[in-house]
Parts: sequence; structure tokens; C-alpha cells
Amino acid sequence: MKSLNLLIKPASGHCNMRCRYCFYEDEISLRSGQNEDMMDAQTSETVIKEAFAAGAQESLTFAFQGGEPTMAGLDFFKNFVALVKKYNTAQLQISYAIQTNGLAIDEAWADFFVENGFLVGVSLDGNKAIHDSLRNDAAGRETWNRVTKNLAILQKKQVELNILCVVTKLCAKSPVKVYNQLKKLGVRYFQFIPCLDPLEVKRGSMPYSLTPDLYASFLCGLFDEWYRDWQGGNYNSVRLFDDYVHLMMGMPAGTCATSGSCGSYFVVEGNGSLYPCDFFCLDEWNLGKIGKTPLADLLQGEKCTRFLQDSLQHPQACATCRWKSICNGGCKRDWIRLDNENYNYFCPAFKTFFAHAEKRLAEIAQAELQAYKTAQYKG
Repeated sequence: MKSLNLLIKPASGHCNMRCRYCFYEDEISLRSGQNEDMMDAQTSETVIKEAFAAGAQESLTFAFQGGEPTMAGLDFFKNFVALVKKYNTAQLQISYAIQTNGLAIDEAWADFFVENGFLVGVSLDGNKAIHDSLRNDAAGRETWNRVTKNLAILQKKQVELNILCVVTKLCAKSPVKVYNQLKKLGVRYFQFIPCLDPLEVKRGSMPYSLTPDLYASFLCGLFDEWYRDWQGGNYNSVRLFDDYVHLMMGMPAGTCATSGSCGSYFVVEGNGSLYPCDFFCLDEWNLGKIGKTPLADLLQGEKCTRFLQDSLQHPQACATCRWKSICNGGCKRDWIRLDNENYNYFCPAFKTFFAHAEKRLAEIAQAELQAYKTAQYKG
């Protein structure tokens, strides 16, 4: 393999916030045994050694998520980076990323991120009212003001940033306000991800649940604003829309949800347990523990192979869908059983969106292709 991407949970599910919709808290509650081990120095070193031994030929990406990964402490990350340098004898290209709620960020963290080239994703849900209604700290206090203050520290230090916004029911009702508020923060790279309901409840039944109708309305409203910015020469990256444009250009998608298959990364829990996807960190899909079994063997094991093959069994409705080539069935976590067949819960939302945006997506793709050809000619 050319590259290997690991999503590491150094603090497992430990977090200094209590977001009402936290999907990882839900997953941990459904697992058996010891579930919330903080990653110790020995486990992190084992993970690093195994990552280099797994056979990647060109690059390794170490991304960190939680829970809240900064709860592992800055010293953990400093030691991790030092060990990567120690074991990178083959001089592979190394990339780092972290997704954080931003509460613990200060100048020391920001300096570390800059010095080591971390891409930092900060979680902010749209605007203050939406965010503070769902993302309180462990004491129940609002967090928007503290997170945006710490975001400014990262910006001052020129850390590479993006904002991740979870699209909940409340968020979906205000796509224009949400988009424009996030732009005001001075960041130009955004991810908008649909909120997940707990695994053992009916989809759409939670107070914050995102329904297909609401998601369709959100995507269409967001796209209209994004397209107007593009027309005016004020490009802002919305990862989902970027993926659709790239697919129309004949380029690969940047996320597994739009690529049509799982396997773009693997999750390492705090105790070294390996899972094939962040949305499936469950006993059923525990691939084994790094240190007890070589990582290379875990990646080639029967359970991992089965998970990846299952992701290729797209909902039957995809076979005749006119937008199959850019939708690719969506995220496997959104597949539900209906009439004994897989069906994407958000399929109606995507159909509405593509009907609304297809021509303009194609327009952007054509313009980007032309710009690329012109640049190649001049080069």
C-alpha cells in the first residue's frame, strides 16, 4: 500500500464537554469490557512502530480525535511526534491532524501545532445560539465564546485550520445564517456533517435529529450561498461540495462517504484496539489489539476484509440512480434496512440536492478543469 491513515483516540471517550448528540459516547456505552483507557506511552510507541512496519511505501497520516484528544495532554503529543521522527527511518511523508472541541487550546498548543505542521479541525456548530444549546462543558456551561476565543489564538499563530459543524435539526433550519456566521470567524475551510442518532433508536426520533427533509433544505440553502461566493471569486471550501466537484472532474473523492467504499482510515482506541471506522467502534468490529497482533496482519484479517467488502454492497436503489457517480451510496453508517434491503436514510435529501445543484456543480467542475489545463499549458 502507498499510504496508511490512522485515526487515534489518545483519550478514548474522555471529554471536557457533554455534547448532547455525541455518537462516540453512544458507541462506548454499547461496548463490553474496558472501554475508556487513556493511551499510555508504551501503547503509543507500539502503535507508531507497528504503523511503520505495516508496509506503507510513501506516507503515514496520524490523526487524533476523541472524545477530546487534548485531554491526553500536550506532553503526550510531544512524545508522540518525537517517536515518529525516531522510527521514520524510511523517510516516509508524515502528516498530522487533530479534531478538537477547542476548550483546552492555548498558545502552547498553538505553537506545537505550527512547529509540527498539524491540520487542526475545530468543532463549532453554526452560531452561538445553536452551539450553546447542544455543546456545553462538563459543568453544563456554554462554550461558544471560549472556543471562538481559542480559535483566534490558533489563527494568530497561523495554524492550518478548518471548522467542523454538526448539522442538527436546529442547524439545518438556518443554512444561510450558519454559513455566514462561520465565515465571519475568518476560516475558509468547512466540513458540515449530518448528526448521527444513537444506534439503538429509530432514526429521526431524538430532539436534535436531522431528518431527510431538513437535510435537503440545509444542503440546498448552503449550496446557494456557497455558489454565490464562488461566482464572486470568494471561494470557500465546503468539503462535501468540493468532493462532488472533484468527482465530476474525474478526480478521486476526498472522503470515504463520497468515494463509494470504506477503508480510507483505521481507528486506534486508547488501549490499542483497532477498528475499521470511527462510526463502527463496536465489539462486532473490533479487529484486535495492536501489540498482541501485528498491525499488518490485523489489516489483512478476515474481519477487516469482510467490513471493507460489505461497504461495496451499495443499496440496490443506487444501481439505477442518475447520480450514482457522484453520490456513490453515501456513508455506510446511514444505510438502514427497509423491505429487507439496504437503503440510505438520507437518499431523499441527496436526490433533492442533486436535482437542485447538478448544473451548477458541473459548471464549477468545467471551470476548474479549464483552469487546470491553462495552468498546465503555461507551465
